[in-house]
Amino acid sequence: MPHWRTHAQLTPDKPAYIMARTGEVVTFQKLEERANRCSQFFRAIGLRPKDHIAIMMENNARYLEITSAAQVAGLIYTAISTHLTTPEIEYIVNDCEAKVFITSPYKADVAKELLDRMPKVPQRLSVGGAIEGYRSYEETVAAYPVTPIPEDIEGRDMLYSSGTTGRPKGIVSAVPDLPFGEISPGVALLSMLYGLNTEAVYLSPAPLYHSAPLRFCMCTLRMGGTVVVMEHFDPEEALVCIEKYKVTTSQWVPTMFIRMLKLPEEVRKKYDISSLKLAIHAAAPCPIPVKEQMIEWWGPIIFEYYAGTEGNLFIAITSQEWLTHKGSVGLPYGGTLHILDENENELPPGEQGGVYIENGMPFEYHNDPNKTRSSKTSKGWSTMGDIGFVDNEGYLYLTDRKADMIISGGVNIYPQEAENVLATHPRVADVAVFGIPNEDFGEEVKAVVQPTNMADAGPALEQELLSFCQQNLAKIKCPRSIDFEKELPRYPTGKLFKRLLKERYWNVLKK
Repeated sequence: MPHWRTHAQLTPDKPAYIMARTGEVVTFQKLEERANRCSQFFRAIGLRPKDHIAIMMENNARYLEITSAAQVAGLIYTAISTHLTTPEIEYIVNDCEAKVFITSPYKADVAKELLDRMPKVPQRLSVGGAIEGYRSYEETVAAYPVTPIPEDIEGRDMLYSSGTTGRPKGIVSAVPDLPFGEISPGVALLSMLYGLNTEAVYLSPAPLYHSAPLRFCMCTLRMGGTVVVMEHFDPEEALVCIEKYKVTTSQWVPTMFIRMLKLPEEVRKKYDISSLKLAIHAAAPCPIPVKEQMIEWWGPIIFEYYAGTEGNLFIAITSQEWLTHKGSVGLPYGGTLHILDENENELPPGEQGGVYIENGMPFEYHNDPNKTRSSKTSKGWSTMGDIGFVDNEGYLYLTDRKADMIISGGVNIYPQEAENVLATHPRVADVAVFGIPNEDFGEEVKAVVQPTNMADAGPALEQELLSFCQQNLAKIKCPRSIDFEKELPRYPTGKLFKRLLKERYWNVLKK
């Protein structure tokens, strides 16, 4: 039975996970004891399999302990982004019907605001310090024994969409419950494709509330590997971790690649990264020049996949495949890929349309049957709302999200194209492209840029970037104007909170 509980018996002193910045090591035996105490607490307060808990805190040494305890107790756990607003967090906690809410002093102000907004959540706990109105997590679980609770079904996550285009939605896997000890098809696929086994040392530089880091970490623990958790991403610190812990496998988002590539060359060459066998990336589009530079630097170990919290599809590509299909996210693992127009007609290779999967893993949006229905065709094929096309060999190329498409003068414009171009300019640290109101054309293309040096912001840099974009892309696809911000609202997961920017411009320009 592949399970961290088994590894606690076979290799009790092996690190299950290590906190990168503090160096704290949690062995498999310690993880077993801590998770058992926590699961005993869950049962003692009356939680039963398929009940819900919610977690909102930063990466810390208790995070994976709590999700592991929920997993053995058969609970459904919802990890919440620390970047959401108080009303959004309130909505998620109440919508998922959590019976326990666990947070930390990192979000103490929000936690206090939530006290009167969670009337059906009787248990509120704080990890790592006191918050008024919350019990100490450590003191609470310490009162319970380290013996395992009776086994039932496998617990699982129920995560929420990031809310980049609207209110977050809970995503429910419609796969039947698994008896305790059985692994899901997703865990089996990840372990097979990416070598998540007892020899793996997996570096997780992203927040654990996000689906990919959380699921990859849980999978690595399950298969007996070691997880190295970065409390916060720092480009040089990531290289330090690879060298120090002999990392074999890692997962990134393109903004992390960009930040590492912008390190001085002497810093990039300073660290031994030869242990790294796989560097996986996903979550956001990666500009072709960025990926080319990463392959040149790290070698053909850059693996990409396209998936989502929905878990309905998994499309992946190796470095070797990508070098002959540049810009592609790969071929599907399971299910049949379809590109459809708005009338559900199949489109030929090269034509852009909605990306759908036939016979994908089933899912639903929690408490939102209308959104669930809108994510499926009349034949039951599902989508995450992305637009793309396939080539003659069936490789998928993503164009953009349908919700982000700009329609200017009747022409469909995909802002990802301009973002990919502008992101490669040496004076650009980050960029967002979206549509704003235009009286004549309906919408026009707008860019907001975070410059590498805010002192450079101004008309001269704007003109330089506009010219750069027009040299590499059709003028109609390029921004008509550029504004500058000190920092863009991007989640640490790599996803851009574009809705915040768009609403600002639409609210002002529509007045």
